[in-house]
Amino acid sequence: MQRRRSVPHSFEERLVAEKERLEQQAEKLPPGPAKDQLLQKIDQIETASRIDKWLSSPGLQQPR
Repeated sequence: MQRRRSVPHSFEERLVAEKERLEQQAEKLPPGPAKDQLLQKIDQIETASRIDKWLSSPGLQQPR
């Protein structure tokens, strides 16, 4: 019987894990369109992380 690997649970943890995975892939690729695509995906993940932090911040107020 195989052990299940620990899977990140929170959205932020999943973003960090995916970003690390893509960064490792990008390091192995030569410059070109495939690498550019991965770097763009990494930027999108960073943006999603910033938006998630902003939305979950205690200073954010509900619309009136």
